Parts: sequence; structure tokens; C-alpha cells
Amino acid sequence: QVQLVESGGGLVQAGGSLRLSCAASGIAFSASSMGWYRQAPGKQRELVATITSGDSTVYTDSVKGRFTISRDNAKNTVYLLMNSLKPEDTGVYYCNAARWSYNWWGQGTQVTVSS
Repeated sequence: QVQLVESGGGLVQAGGSLRLSCAASGIAFSASSMGWYRQAPGKQRELVATITSGDSTVYTDSVKGRFTISRDNAKNTVYLLMNSLKPEDTGVYYCNAARWSYNWWGQGTQVTVSS
């Protein structure tokens, strides 16, 4: 059974930092692409960042230079370091794992940035 468990969300003031973690089990983690998505109230879920099995990364434009995605294959964990947070970064952040035609999602962790 695949499980993706996010942690690290919370309430932070604008300009602050948070680090999200996603611990994966039940998948071939090192062979999977991992990603972070977010969903703000009333909006669709959107891509934040992804990292492939070969450590190639992609970021949505609004987080470039502020967020960093990384992975630790020994720990089956993917991270999202978020610096210089803005109120518009508020939302539920979801971890995603993808391999071949399969996709798996975590339950999400709330990030709230106050102005």
C-alpha cells in the first residue's frame, strides 16, 4: 500500500520560512518523480515543484528563487524548503509521486502565511 505522509506545515508570517517533508512508503521511491502541489481556497490545485529520479527540477514561476525541492532516497523523503513566504503562498500543500502511468497523493498539509 502506497503512503505519502506530509509534515511541516503551519502558520508563518510573511517573509518567513517553512520546510515541508513527505515520507513515502510502498513505492520504488528512487525511481519515482516526486512533486509538491498546492491548492488555495476556491482555486484549482497547481504545480509548485517537481524533482525527477535523476534530480532534475521544475518550479512554477511564482516560487522560483524562493522555494527549493530536494530528495533523500535513503530516507524515501522529499522536501520543499520555502523561503520569503508570501500571503499568496497560502494553501494546502500536497505531495505527489509518479511512476509510469501511476500517480499517488498525500493527504496534504496546511500552510498559512499571514501579512
